[in-house]
Amino acid sequence: MTPTPPPFTARLQAELEQFRRDGVYKRLNYLDSPQGPRAHMEGRGEVLILSSNNYLGLCNAPEVVEAGKRALDRFGAGTASVRFICGTFTIHRELEQALARLVGCEASLTSVSCWNANEGLCAALLGDQDVVISDQLNHASIIDAIRLAKAITKCRTAVYKHSDMADLETQLAAHRDARLKLVFTDGVFSMEGDIARLPDIVAVARRHDAIVAVDDSHATGVLGPTGRGTAEHFGMLGEVDIITSTLGKALGGAAGGFTAGPAALADYLTQRSRPQLFSNALPPTVAGSALAAVQHLEAHPELVGRVRDNATYFRDQLAGMGFKPLPGETPIVPVILGETAKAIEMSDLMLAEGVFVTGFGYPVVAQGHARVRCQVSAAHTREDLDFALAAFKKVGRSLGLV
Repeated sequence: MTPTPPPFTARLQAELEQFRRDGVYKRLNYLDSPQGPRAHMEGRGEVLILSSNNYLGLCNAPEVVEAGKRALDRFGAGTASVRFICGTFTIHRELEQALARLVGCEASLTSVSCWNANEGLCAALLGDQDVVISDQLNHASIIDAIRLAKAITKCRTAVYKHSDMADLETQLAAHRDARLKLVFTDGVFSMEGDIARLPDIVAVARRHDAIVAVDDSHATGVLGPTGRGTAEHFGMLGEVDIITSTLGKALGGAAGGFTAGPAALADYLTQRSRPQLFSNALPPTVAGSALAAVQHLEAHPELVGRVRDNATYFRDQLAGMGFKPLPGETPIVPVILGETAKAIEMSDLMLAEGVFVTGFGYPVVAQGHARVRCQVSAAHTREDLDFALAAFKKVGRSLGLV
């Protein structure tokens, strides 16, 4: 006899059905080959990837993959406990030194994701006498890190309008009595592709005796002449108090994150960050591949120029067809369509043409601002980009968009 499902599963099924009706249900597409400019998708064959954060094309770079294998052979799968209890592999120290050097900080500390890095930072650094002020369009990991810190430490929180320096100034002035004032922003905003006004943010923060933290996940390896991130883009290396970022995008694409800043901060987080104290370190294979990705970037800064050139070409060609890509300098190229249903339909039709690009609507983005978000890589050839553009033209015409 088939067991009766517990009552809560009926509620979940009903909500899942509503997701489908609302057009926000997310399907998992399974790849059966390494991530790259093109990959083999189960049930689809070869597709062109226009939805990955593989900005430098390093996910399957031979030296990155081989470095992960060597680390696995040398160190095994892991330590089976947290770093201060059972020991820390030397490759973690080597990676952390390389990451600090890359982003222009004194020291860094790795974690299993940038989400963990953001959570560990806010809850460890902020107390009930402190305030954290966040950009309105910050990534969910920053938002949830702040929510968690508020619940744990009773810190104060505030939000300033996106890239609005007058509002940031107002929020800082309203919290002038706080012991620590932390301004937290993305370096590159993942849904818009725009860059934080870092020089202005730092200037406003300094006037109010505040410190600045930047989540550079979509800027590391992408911005600046040599890919060192938002600070390098603005000629401000060494002038940002705290940088968090990921290893799961441009730097190999596997997993992991880090927090960089003064040596005292890395040491303090080692003592007090709950994700550090209660979860395992990065697997050695991930640490090895990420270290090789950093070294590859340092040896091949021309990759940064290549991804920038590809993004400029792709954005200009889309605009020339009559689409409405948001302007910008990053490889994130959102094409605004307005309605959620239209964004999802376009994503489905593009996949039928052999191009994997994802549609986003409310609540991920604001009502009326649904889009397909294209993400361009240094590994894309001009032939790849032209293939995607031809698909955009065909699908756009069929939907009456161009």
